[in-house]
Amino acid sequence: MRLLVTSALPYANGDIHLGHLAGCYLPADIYVRYQRLKKRNVIHICGTDEHGVPVTISAEKENKTPQEIVDHYYESIKKSFVDFGIYFDNFSRTTLPLHHRLAQNFFLKIYNKGYIYEKEVRQFFCPGCRRFLPDRYITGKCPKCGADNARGDQCEACGHWLEPFELIEPRCLICGETPIPKQTKHWYFKLSQFQKKLSDWIEQKKDWKGTVLTFIKGWLKEGLADRPITRDMSWGVPVPLDGVQGKVLYVWFDAPIGYISSTMEWAEKKGEPDLWKEYWLDKDTKLIHFIGKDNIVFHTLIWPAMLMAYGDYILPAEIPANQFLTLEGRKLSTSKNYAIWLPEYLREFSPDSLRYALTRNAPESRDADFTWRDFQVWHNNELADILGNFINRTLTFIKKYYNSSVPTASTFSDYDNRIIGMLHKAPQIIGEKIEHFEFKSALQEVMKIAQEANRYFDHEEPWITRRTSPLICERTMYVCMKIVTSLAVLSEPFLPFTSERIKKMINFIPQDWDEIGSPDVAKTIHHTGILFQKIDDEVIEVQVNKLKKPKLNIEDFQKLALKTAKILKAGLVPGTDGLIKCQVEVGKEQKQIVAGIGKHYRPEDLIGKIVIIVDNLKPTKIKGVLSEGMLLAAVSKDDIVLLTTDRPIDSGETVK
Repeated sequence: MRLLVTSALPYANGDIHLGHLAGCYLPADIYVRYQRLKKRNVIHICGTDEHGVPVTISAEKENKTPQEIVDHYYESIKKSFVDFGIYFDNFSRTTLPLHHRLAQNFFLKIYNKGYIYEKEVRQFFCPGCRRFLPDRYITGKCPKCGADNARGDQCEACGHWLEPFELIEPRCLICGETPIPKQTKHWYFKLSQFQKKLSDWIEQKKDWKGTVLTFIKGWLKEGLADRPITRDMSWGVPVPLDGVQGKVLYVWFDAPIGYISSTMEWAEKKGEPDLWKEYWLDKDTKLIHFIGKDNIVFHTLIWPAMLMAYGDYILPAEIPANQFLTLEGRKLSTSKNYAIWLPEYLREFSPDSLRYALTRNAPESRDADFTWRDFQVWHNNELADILGNFINRTLTFIKKYYNSSVPTASTFSDYDNRIIGMLHKAPQIIGEKIEHFEFKSALQEVMKIAQEANRYFDHEEPWITRRTSPLICERTMYVCMKIVTSLAVLSEPFLPFTSERIKKMINFIPQDWDEIGSPDVAKTIHHTGILFQKIDDEVIEVQVNKLKKPKLNIEDFQKLALKTAKILKAGLVPGTDGLIKCQVEVGKEQKQIVAGIGKHYRPEDLIGKIVIIVDNLKPTKIKGVLSEGMLLAAVSKDDIVLLTTDRPIDSGETVK
């Protein structure tokens, strides 16, 4: 049996955040690491999804080309995964010529078999941008839940899949104008023809997650409708039909084909270009798609229908989709920049601490919430005080009292045998949970061993028996080293960096998962060290405060009109000692601004200065005096310093 494991292709328009990790990448990595320890034939395939509207939106916002955007994020995402310990056999890109050829071949074969047809449709056209708008370029109120800023393809608030014309008060995401409907031509996939075939296929999946099956059956009950698979864009895989221009394959059709093209690339890199066929065309392969909740419909209905239509490829055997992860009680949002980004996290904390927290609190059957306080408690009280404490006290004791040589033992007490029996059973118990995608429960079993190990150490009191009963002490430390050796491997799928450190400390590496129950014990201690340093309250407070401060995306920042201004007149506002009323020149315009700088500047010293102002604030009254803007200043604990220019410049110039 071969195992072909895939993780959902991340959009190459932003970095990876905690929600992505908890949804599909970390669970897949745990599963694959376990299968490798079992010496099974498994490959893990992924890559960046580099087409689609999210990429072009990011490019327009940042004034870059789509290629520049995807090149940057491909490298950033790839590095983040490596630094977090997530290993892929191949991490590809959907902009590769190999992928374009395969996606076009997919389209043509399904088209020639009669499963794709042409259709005249109405589509929103933006008079301001002078172009047809893809669904994600359109925003408005959700007709289902009433949330504003729903996209033309889906409402993030309620998760409902939408069509642009369903939106209430639609508007162009880029310029804000109201789009108008116009006729255009697109190609549709006959998804409706696969209703029966998909229903029969799903009925066989008795062991799939209940949350996944409930979601799928709800869609099937409503009835499947044909879906458009092309878009009016220039960025993407061109529609491979003669005479067709300005049309590309819709990203939901294009992206999952990336699993196959990435496997092809893997085979080519190995020098065996036909090896991919063993994984995609041979029914002895078990295909497992790790995805998040928002990808369930694509991977359980649309993608299998595409594979059925094509006719040669195997179908998914397992789709263990996770639910959503929230952050401090709020929904993670890339567009609103409300997230903990993986590169930022890794600059300040260890990867295994987050791997532990996300697995311990995995959204396997229901949504889960990540908080920094929980993260701190789990790191300090569990990783440090339980797992790290046992490893450290065992190795330190042997180093100090046995000159780093591990004692031996030939006879054991009942308590010793219970511990050894626990180690014998652990690989099967933990392994079965991983096989059934119960990663949270599997991790708990690992920690139970560490908890029991600490109880055993305390009960046996080696610090006393070392003097009163040396043979008992030797036996105790021998059993403790058996536990350490087992934990070095049992923890590896979840905490690979910690596992590697333990193995280096004991200078011993068990061969595979099935040898964990009765491994040989390391003969010497190579070195000792603290596995997990405690995280202080002050460190966590900094992270909590970061989330309290709203982060602006480029679209928000562009709403500010920052201009140079020349101060013409200035005077104290009557009845105050801190407010100064300034008359400023902004190009050909003059306006009045009130600023609280009177304790740091004398009015007469301000006249003639070129300063920076926010020019498009709504006018307001401060102490009864009209203020039509804001002076920008740097504020320290004891001082306020106005922002000025480093050389002469006219007033009214734009600040970027």
